[in-house]
Amino acid sequence: MSPSFKYDQNNRYHRFARSVVIVIVSLTMFVMIWWFIAKLANLTALPTPGATWKAFVSLVRDGDPLTGVSLGEYVKKSFTTFLKGFLLAFVIAVPIGLGLGYLPTLKEFVTPVIEVLRPIAPIAWAPIFILSFGYTTGPPLVVFIGIFFPLITNAIFGVQKIDPALIDAAKTLGANTFQIFFKVVLPSSVPYIMNGVKVGLGIGWMCIVAAELYATPLGGLGFYLNEQAVSGNWPGAYSAILIIAILGLLTTGLAEYAHKVITRRMGLE
Repeated sequence: MSPSFKYDQNNRYHRFARSVVIVIVSLTMFVMIWWFIAKLANLTALPTPGATWKAFVSLVRDGDPLTGVSLGEYVKKSFTTFLKGFLLAFVIAVPIGLGLGYLPTLKEFVTPVIEVLRPIAPIAWAPIFILSFGYTTGPPLVVFIGIFFPLITNAIFGVQKIDPALIDAAKTLGANTFQIFFKVVLPSSVPYIMNGVKVGLGIGWMCIVAAELYATPLGGLGFYLNEQAVSGNWPGAYSAILIIAILGLLTTGLAEYAHKVITRRMGLE
């Protein structure tokens, strides 16, 4: 790089290049620390990054060494469970959150219930949902419960952050309650809902392992991770974690991009 080069924060190419460099440096440092700890600890349950990478490549190329199931099949099963849980959470949490934010009295009565349930880890619900609703419905419900609370809290927050002057202006122009909600409240809350989506997606992938540990007949990456750990193939287990991390990054990255586009178009950035 030329000594005369100056970083321009307003140049999107400069910002992109800076982000790429930071990611590369950060991940390189993480891998080096991981390698150092693995060598220092010398534990079978903590493979080196190199051993994990070999297991990952083997899984991509040859599939599960124990069952012969391909990586694509595992990803398909986990993603299907994840998508069902996410869509269910979205269609339930967002309307409820908008309604609670728009109706303060109703919010006062419902908030204590939300605050009691929100700290409960999704894994605590896994055996209850799976044993009660079966292997088909139970796992998506575990994902649903993990994504539900970030969505509903961000939807409520989005309504509460609306400038009252906008609502007053709409009333002055003769808008009724229905029109105010769909013309002012809903559009203004979208960026905050997207933030909830971004957070919820990350949590949803955390819930996949919890769901599939209990629903072993369902298969999926959680099943593969547990299978490899039980059999003592720790590099294989860590490769499953790596795949889940990649899927999480892809989905949250897509949500982050959508969030930025929506925020920019609505003039909030």
